[in-house]
Amino acid sequence: MKIEILGSGCPKCKELEKRVKETVAKEGLKAEVTHVYDIEKIIEYGVISTPALVVDGKVVLSGQLPSTSEISKILKGA
Repeated sequence: MKIEILGSGCPKCKELEKRVKETVAKEGLKAEVTHVYDIEKIIEYGVISTPALVVDGKVVLSGQLPSTSEISKILKGA
């Protein structure tokens, strides 16, 4: 699984990255987690508001900071 956090590096974006990494570790998921800061790439995904969460190339969340339990549900459904 490839997980990308899209965002400029604002506090919410950094918190989403932290929560995603915690969830991946807690659930024992095999995933590569990266943070995309490049505005051009973020726009290519069609994301208008960050932070955004992309799983395997698909935007699954945008403009929100979900709880770790919500992240877990999203990742298990991916």
